[in-house]
Amino acid sequence: MKIESITLHIISMPLKKPFVTHLQTVKDREGIIVEVRDSDGMCGLGEGVAFSTPWYTEETVKTSFHMLKDVLIPLMNSKPFHHPEEIGKRFEAVRGNAMAKAALEMALWDLYARQQGEPLWNMIGGTRKEILAGAVVGSGTLKEMVEQTEDLVEEGYQRIKLKISPGADRDIVKELRTHFPALSLLADANSSYKLEDKLQLQALDEFDLEMIEQPLGVDDLIEHSLLQKEITTPICLDESIVTPHDMKSAIHLNSCGVVNIKLGRVGGYTSALEIYRLCRENGIKVWCGGMIEFGVSRAHNLALSTLEGFSIPGDISSSSKYWEEDIITSPIVVRNGVVERMKGSGIGVELNRIRLSAVTQYKESFPSHKKHS
Repeated sequence: MKIESITLHIISMPLKKPFVTHLQTVKDREGIIVEVRDSDGMCGLGEGVAFSTPWYTEETVKTSFHMLKDVLIPLMNSKPFHHPEEIGKRFEAVRGNAMAKAALEMALWDLYARQQGEPLWNMIGGTRKEILAGAVVGSGTLKEMVEQTEDLVEEGYQRIKLKISPGADRDIVKELRTHFPALSLLADANSSYKLEDKLQLQALDEFDLEMIEQPLGVDDLIEHSLLQKEITTPICLDESIVTPHDMKSAIHLNSCGVVNIKLGRVGGYTSALEIYRLCRENGIKVWCGGMIEFGVSRAHNLALSTLEGFSIPGDISSSSKYWEEDIITSPIVVRNGVVERMKGSGIGVELNRIRLSAVTQYKESFPSHKKHS
């Protein structure tokens, strides 16, 4: 691949409504937009999805920028490569920093697909014409959560995720299940429970939840395995699955029945596709989670979700759910609970340069000193 330059944009946009969990309240979303441009002027897009503070993982916007500028871009430029998978493998020499790795690797996959004149979804083997869409209801009063859910159901979302934590769980789930007896519901605990809290989690079994996401520690597999034996609701792992090796370990331990695959969390497509393959071979369900993304990452999520195994609605809501105006020219729109896969080459979206410029806090470009072919 002939890379001419890489440009990093640190951007910030206010959310239409604060996103509230027991861990953090997000009012303004920072992120990094990555542009990789080739010698013909074609541009591939990626997005760094770390938050401003390390509440979801240890990464932040600032640490991701440092890793991209000082480690990953130089490593990419260190020797020739012909396919983005080679960069995914090359980045394995760097420990951690999955979100920074993913931001650059995603842009390379997008550029490679555009160079081939193919949609990215086709290049990775996607077959779904429509992607099933779910949405997240943030923490709040029971009345507020019911109202949020009503609005989302009216918009056509087929699955709703509720944020729970110790002491704010059974009453929430019971209230939502009472109001929406047939709706697909899942509960996301963001690692707020301990194994000793199993009775609280067992109390949720009666409400026919599709899954409980990441109830225990962010780096735990063993206690999730023990918990899964004690509850009938399938456990979905999120933060615990960062690498294919994590996935293999979870399979051997029977730690989960479902995995939430996020490109940013697992380091990009190379790792995500391997985790997906392992899940398919071992009967574990998968779906695509969200990170309160801008349009670039949302478009990548759509590409990933065209893979046949993504049969559970993902966190792929309309751009308008979070933003007054997104940074892409054609915002993502959910209609009747689905999003059509993108047309055109690559991820199928282009940057709204005027909007991008308006929300950019800092921008820096890096030439590729070695024009590899």
